[in-house]
Amino acid sequence: MSITAVQQRIKPWVLPFAMLAGVLFHDTISVLQWIVPYLIFTMLFITFCRVRPSELRFSAMMWILLCVQFVGSVLLFIAIQPINLALAQSVFICVFCPTATAAPVVTGMLGGNIGRVAAYSILVNMAVALVAPFLFVWVGGAASGMTFFQEFCSIAVKVAPLIVFPLVVAFALYYFARPVHDAVEKIQGISFYLWAVSLIIVVGNAVSFILAEPSTALPSMLAMAILAGVVCVVQFYIGRKVGRRYGDPVSAAQSLGQKNTVLAIWMALTYFDPVSSIGPAAYIVWQNGINSAQLYFKMRKEKND
Repeated sequence: MSITAVQQRIKPWVLPFAMLAGVLFHDTISVLQWIVPYLIFTMLFITFCRVRPSELRFSAMMWILLCVQFVGSVLLFIAIQPINLALAQSVFICVFCPTATAAPVVTGMLGGNIGRVAAYSILVNMAVALVAPFLFVWVGGAASGMTFFQEFCSIAVKVAPLIVFPLVVAFALYYFARPVHDAVEKIQGISFYLWAVSLIIVVGNAVSFILAEPSTALPSMLAMAILAGVVCVVQFYIGRKVGRRYGDPVSAAQSLGQKNTVLAIWMALTYFDPVSSIGPAAYIVWQNGINSAQLYFKMRKEKND
């Protein structure tokens, strides 16, 4: 059996094992939390190198998905906030968060349009970088002693470079160091495994946080986990419905449903009530369960055919 065949066989199981490792070794991996922003930057950079500037086209389908994502996150927050602020923040970030860096890889494995998902990833990440400072001040509330403008600047300085600079570097290499850009473009599969490493760290941190919470917080955390599953399934469903109108249900579903949960957890821990990170942490399980099931049924169908 070739190396490529082995990789294709183990890929559906990489993410579940990464989550399991995070649970088992949560006590020892907290020291690695500081590398998460660097992993996010690297994954975005590798993904953005997949799309050349001349190929960057934003279709009507992408704008519809972007509206669903942004408007949906705001409406859900408004609806849930009167019940529980942390719960509302948790659901908000599960919908607002941009597409996962590994989404193009999974999309390719499912037979979707890789370039379209990569292009949407660029669109939604740039939109998040632009809108997040405004919404995060509103959703999270300004820090004590800080004005709206001060809090906005504080968030923008941290979020914008993390999301925008990978695109700037990728396009700069394309125009001024093409051989380097092309070399990075050929190693897209690395982002999938970097994502797995990131999952180990963020899941471990989330588990440590959950275990440190008092038992009285359990109902609230359970509600976050359940609602994360609901919005996950709904986003995959809506993505497929929108995608069918444009002949590409797989790409649309992965673009809307598969989230950069590493970024979502980091944002929740940094700007919202820390307990709200339970939502995106649970979303990891839900979305990877859906992805693993999709990959399994596709492989079984191909085998039967």
